[in-house]
This record gives sequence, C-alpha cells and structure tokens, in this order.
Amino acid sequence: MNLFSNIKTETIKHFKAHFLLLILLIFTACQSDDDTTTPPEYSTNGFWSVAEKGWVFEFTDGDDIFYNVNAVGCAIQDNDFIPADFYGFTINQTNENELVGTSELSDSEIKFVRLPNQNPNCLPNQVSATEDPMVNFDHFWNIFNDYYAFFETRNIDWSQYESLRDQVTDDNLYDILEELAYLLDDGHVSIYDEEIGIDIQSGDPTLLERLNVNLSGDLIIENEDDFFDLRNQKLITIITKYLGGEFEIDERDNIIWGLINDDTGYINILTMEGYGTNFSNELSTLNTVLDAIMDDLEVSGVSKLIIDIRFNDGGYDTVALNMVSRFIDQERTSYFKKARLGDTFTENKSFSVGPRGNFQFTDDIVLLTSPYTVSAAELFTLCVKDLPYVTIVGENTTGAFSTILTHVLPNGAEVGLSNEIYSDAQGIVFEVVGIGAENQENQVPFLSTSDFEEEKDSGIDHALEVLDN
Repeated sequence: MNLFSNIKTETIKHFKAHFLLLILLIFTACQSDDDTTTPPEYSTNGFWSVAEKGWVFEFTDGDDIFYNVNAVGCAIQDNDFIPADFYGFTINQTNENELVGTSELSDSEIKFVRLPNQNPNCLPNQVSATEDPMVNFDHFWNIFNDYYAFFETRNIDWSQYESLRDQVTDDNLYDILEELAYLLDDGHVSIYDEEIGIDIQSGDPTLLERLNVNLSGDLIIENEDDFFDLRNQKLITIITKYLGGEFEIDERDNIIWGLINDDTGYINILTMEGYGTNFSNELSTLNTVLDAIMDDLEVSGVSKLIIDIRFNDGGYDTVALNMVSRFIDQERTSYFKKARLGDTFTENKSFSVGPRGNFQFTDDIVLLTSPYTVSAAELFTLCVKDLPYVTIVGENTTGAFSTILTHVLPNGAEVGLSNEIYSDAQGIVFEVVGIGAENQENQVPFLSTSDFEEEKDSGIDHALEVLDN
C-alpha cells in the first residue's frame, strides 16, 4: 500500500525532510505504549514475611495462610486469609520479591518480603496447635520478648519472668499470664480466649484507679457496667444542661454536636471507629458526617469551640486524622512512628496532616481529655495539641498510642501488644504518661462526686472560662 497516496503532490517535497523525525516519533510512541501496557508479571505464590510484626503469609492458588512467628515457634492466626477482611487491605506486587499492602484505615503501608524458603518454624510438622500450658507460656513470653516496644519505658526486666514457665499448669496458665499482663500496665496489651471466656485487659486496674480518684460512695466504679452508667448520666447532663436539648447526632451515635451559646459550639467525639457499615465505606461515611458538622459550625458563626474526647475509646488512626484535618490551618508534620524490629527499630517515619473539606474551624478551641481517652483518640490529641489556637483542659490521656499488634497462641487465644512508638513533631514520646493540660488550673477531673451531685460538668464549665478569657 502507498502510505502517501492521499497526500497532495505539492506537500510531498516537504515530507522527505521530516520523514526521519516522523519515524522517530512513531517508534518512541510505540515503545512508550509497550512500557505501559505490558508490565512484568510475577507470581505471588510462596512465603512472605513482615518481620517487624512477626507475620508470615503463605500465598497459594487455594486458601492463603497467615502465620504468627516468634523465637520459639509458629502458630496459625488465620488458615483462610483474605486481605480485604483484614481491615480492608489490598495487596499489590511491586517486584518479584516485594508486596505492598495498603488500606485507607491505616496510615502506613505493610511491606511483605519474599522468603527464599519456607520459615523453618512454620513447616507443617512444626506449627504449634496445642493446649500444653508450657508451650503456650513459651509463645506468650517470646511474642513480647521479640516484638513489645516498651519494656524500657515501663521499667520492666522481662527476662526475669521467663522462669515462670516452670510453675505453669493447666489450671494456672491464665493466672500467670494475667499477672504478666498487669505488670505491663499497658492499655494496648490484652489476652482473649473466647472459648473459655477469658478477657484480660492489662490497663484496666490503673484505669479504674484513675477514674475513681474523685468519686466516692455508690459512685465508685467497680466494673465496665458501672462506668457506662456514669458515662450515660454525664452525657445526659451535657445534652440537657449545656446543649439545652438541642443537638445533632450521626446515624450510628458516634458524634454529638450542637451549640452551648451563640458564640460557642460543642462536638463530642465518642469513638474513632464504626462510622461505616464495613471497611470500605468507613471513611466516606465519616467524612459525610464531618461535612455536616462543619457546615453547621460555619452557618452558626461561632468563634469558639469545645471538642470533647473524654469518652473516646479509640479506633482507626486514619479516622482520627480525617477529623484533625477539619481543625488544622495548614499542612503540618504532626507525628512520627516506628516499630520494634529485633534489637532496633524500623525507620522513624513522619506523618503530616493538612486541611480538608470546604471549611476548617481554626478559631479558639478547647480540647477536653480524660484517662479514658486512648489510642486513636490520643493520636488526635497528639496532632492538635501544639496548634496555637488549641488549649487542652482535663486529665492526661491513657498513654497507649501504638496500633495493636495481634498474635495467636497455640491454644487459639489472641494476644494484643504495643509494637510501635509514636512521637510528636518534636520527637517527644507520650507513652505511659499520656497528654494533658499544661498547667495545673486546666487539670479538671473527668468524673467527680460533686459533678454528679450538682448535675454539672466541671470540664465544660472550665472550658467556657478559658474561651472567655
């Protein structure tokens, strides 16, 4: 075929001068198309490790297996692992020897490194699945010895407790593990065995002690039900006395907002999770709620705001960060995070947050905190505490920031532990001590006998005084 049959005669003489250039351009374009349309194909089948978490994954053409590995052995956490069911993660292969897992509910990627051979502890005849109390103690002690990040911070010599193995029996296994969990006094350490009804929360004794400091008589909290009774009383007081019965609440009862007066808005964030119906719509649903709240604040014209996270039991970090974005004036480095990796740590990675949405409230804000404020709620606090227009009123937060690392014992019990160290933009770590008011006058109790007797909220009362000054 004559490629130039439709070209007018008078243009042919000009064409030869540009012919080589045209061919070069065509070749380059074709080469580029090949690069983008035919990426290399890799097989994900095989064994993959996430070393800092003690995870090994076996990907096959059938069911995938999720192993937990420690120095003494291997146990199966999930023998039918589906990434999407694991906090909505998707896994993509970047090269033959690396996979990257991402989820909108996580502020960090998870990198999987291919293992050249199957982990020796995870060979079929080496996987531990037993009720033997000594084997289960060995796994428990080694999981913490290998991956727990805060022995030094909490002044604990973990090595001295390895010998407790010799005392373990079928009858006292969980008594001994409970002693060790309470020794750590960490709001992110837990032991849960659904089959026999074991639910040990390491931080509960200290939390109860802190909540009860200013309570007396029948108001003393002895268990979870007692706390929620007082919590509900306090919320009723806030809604009726301070919001005058006029308030908004999202469909899943997670955020309450309204006006205290013509100048002052109020937002009570009860949790950092449970806004969506599943992992995939958690953040989209949350941001729809946040849009409504911010629209109401903008229309109201208030110049002062109280954000109350005293009742907040944490949740997803990215939920907290999306909330922060509605109260921040510019992109800022907000925190750093690293995970324990053997005798050292992973890279100390920085995270920044910038404004999001059509309107951000950046006038005077008081943030109310309490000993019950934990985890992702503490991350929210960490991100806003240094903003020049934010003042913290209340008690120090729990002091447990790490995303919970979960491992499974050979008997099927789940163990949660703190594996990551969070620090603020200046590198200061608030693990154990928590974050609270900078000066004594702003340290107002969350729960007090006088508040319940007088049907008032001293935290809100003091916040209003701060905002009026």
